[in-house]
Amino acid sequence: MPQSPGSPTRSPRVEGLLARMTLEEKQAQLVGYWIDQGVEVVAPMSGEKKSSTRYEDASANGIGHLTRVYGTRPVDPVERAAWLWAEQRRLQQQTRLGIPALVHEECLTGLAAWKAATFPTPLAWGASFDPALVEEVGAAVGSSMRALGIHQGLAPVLDVIRDPRWGRVDECIAEDPLVVGTVGTAYVRGLQSEGVHATLKHFVGYSASRAGRNHAPVSAGQREIEDVLLPPFEMAVREGGARSVMNSYSDIDGLPLAADPRYLTGILRERWGFDGVVVSDYFSVDFLHSMQRVAADSADAARLAITAGIDVELPSPDAFETLAAQVRDGRLAPEVLDQAVRRVLGQKESLGLLDADFSTPPTAIDLDPAEHRALARRLAEESVVLLSNDGALPLDTATASRIAVIGPNADSAEALMGCYSFVNHVLATHPGTPAGIELPTVVDALRAEFPRAEFTTTAGCDVEGTDRSALPVAVEAAAQADVAIVVVGDRAGLFGRGTVGEGNDVEDLELPGIQRELVEAVVATGTPVILITMTGRPYVLDWALPPRAGAAGTTTGLGVVDAAGAATPSPAALPAAVLQTFFPGEEGAPALAGLLSGRVAPSGRLPVSLPRSAGAQPYSYLHPVLGGRTDVTSADPTPTRPFGFGLSYTTFTHDDLTVPATVAAGEAFRAIVRVRNTGRVEATDVVQLYANDEVASVTRPVAQLVDFRRVTLAPGAEAVVEFDVPIDRLAFTGLDGVKRVEAGTIRLWVGGACDDEETVARLEIV
Repeated sequence: MPQSPGSPTRSPRVEGLLARMTLEEKQAQLVGYWIDQGVEVVAPMSGEKKSSTRYEDASANGIGHLTRVYGTRPVDPVERAAWLWAEQRRLQQQTRLGIPALVHEECLTGLAAWKAATFPTPLAWGASFDPALVEEVGAAVGSSMRALGIHQGLAPVLDVIRDPRWGRVDECIAEDPLVVGTVGTAYVRGLQSEGVHATLKHFVGYSASRAGRNHAPVSAGQREIEDVLLPPFEMAVREGGARSVMNSYSDIDGLPLAADPRYLTGILRERWGFDGVVVSDYFSVDFLHSMQRVAADSADAARLAITAGIDVELPSPDAFETLAAQVRDGRLAPEVLDQAVRRVLGQKESLGLLDADFSTPPTAIDLDPAEHRALARRLAEESVVLLSNDGALPLDTATASRIAVIGPNADSAEALMGCYSFVNHVLATHPGTPAGIELPTVVDALRAEFPRAEFTTTAGCDVEGTDRSALPVAVEAAAQADVAIVVVGDRAGLFGRGTVGEGNDVEDLELPGIQRELVEAVVATGTPVILITMTGRPYVLDWALPPRAGAAGTTTGLGVVDAAGAATPSPAALPAAVLQTFFPGEEGAPALAGLLSGRVAPSGRLPVSLPRSAGAQPYSYLHPVLGGRTDVTSADPTPTRPFGFGLSYTTFTHDDLTVPATVAAGEAFRAIVRVRNTGRVEATDVVQLYANDEVASVTRPVAQLVDFRRVTLAPGAEAVVEFDVPIDRLAFTGLDGVKRVEAGTIRLWVGGACDDEETVARLEIV
């Protein structure tokens, strides 16, 4: 029988199982069970929404998923593996069909389990502009998961950043869909290369919620959805072969995604040919009834969700436990139930679960081996963005032997990690439990990096709150030092426990608490200040940064240079240098110390615009002419530092950009540019190719990234960089709602950021 697009290939074994199954056995394969769920708040509304069905009853006919076996509380991995292997044997031996459970875990910053390596947060992946390295990280995470009997990871997040006030920005990769898609797809490839299925989330539009509020409605036009929000998911499905997708909590134009067949079936399966499994975000099926009020009860919610295209309800059976009864009474067509079961069984077959041997659990496993830490450090090093530098960096300890290290994030291990790290996601509710991995703080790393320096350390203030009692101590420490390193920023957490993370949305974009006051007080001492912002979102930092040259100018790590090449004087009372890092993980502190000493040259670039104000949000560099600064409004949304910006300890020039005169729609073109290291330090440049469609049938962005490449050059060296760009990267949704490439003139440029047209060329699409 011919298969429709998005239908799994009919496996004889799966069809045989399906034919033997009772309705209850089918239903059981479509739900997860959260065995360890207790008082811990590790998912939205988890303190309120818990299945009333005991696990023994829920699994009597088998079970689809086991939810976060390792990631709900601190459990010894080897001991827990022994339990899991025994439980899988029980399912094989004591249920009629003997089908093991699929085990899923969070893996956004590494496997979210006790004693497992913690990598930089996804926003740092984006800042690295290094898909190849992110793929290596994904493979490392997958290897740990597979060794523990985990089959599915709930990552990556492919939501394109639309508003930095949203608390989950640190889980995202960038505000540019090409970067999100390229880097996210690399993670998918890495994870799945180790036999662990990746889960794309949150499909789709979650990050475009009104005013950046979690779960809020989404008011996005179809063109924004098609041209900005969907492409990363399409890339990960078509090019990355992702095997699982998770729905968004939000509604688009009044219809929650969990009940919307246009996306879960029409686009995902019929248009893209996805034949994997769609899992619900936690509790989102029941939310159709309890929060969004489009379902009369849980049974109604279950019918809406499975009909729309959700195959599995996670984390536990709250609504899908009604499916068997609904088939019996005629409310649900049996073929709808069968199709979801077919997909789940097909996934288990492809993972080898139907023939798995659970006789010998692992007896020893290192979840944080040296090679994982080396990857974590490389990614952290590549992700730090140098925002300004008046020559203070790298530090010269010959003249800076007395160092004051100040700030609430200077001596905090938790500050290095994002919301979905095990330390902040789980251990925050288990005070006194050790992290289980080595977590040097910035203070620790600086002492190791500068062993001959004399250090004074003080917090100065907390991340949150208005307690100013420690400010005088910080000021005195800075006044007595040769240089002050001030480390401020966020503390990631959940639903009010922290300043950023799931449910921690904000109304302004000032540094939390009185941290700006701390920085300004230390700067006022006259001691050179190195400011490090360690955050999960970009904050307003115009008060800490010197003016930047216009788009025609070039920025360097030695100061700000205008279009004529003259140095622009920096205002008084500013930090001597500012570095932005996005939760850099377990090796983040040594990475930062290496950048401060000059052992490593900074190469990170902003994956998201550094905002001018909260009032300018939502903002994206992908704006049309009237979305930026104009003469028809007094409001200026221009960011303090633009997408793609980042300095180094050297200077780079880009020239001789050449492209063909014409290219036909449906083809690709080659762009060639010369890059030269004109400074005295070996360093890596992120060469960025931007485009603008000069005249189109709909408004188009003033700049759009179409390709990028990391290039490492010795002092004085140059390289010719070639980009092979599919012309469909310039496709957009036309007046008729169809996505296509239009004929016309395209302006292309390479420079130090999205608005820096250092070398320009044009081509004609014919």
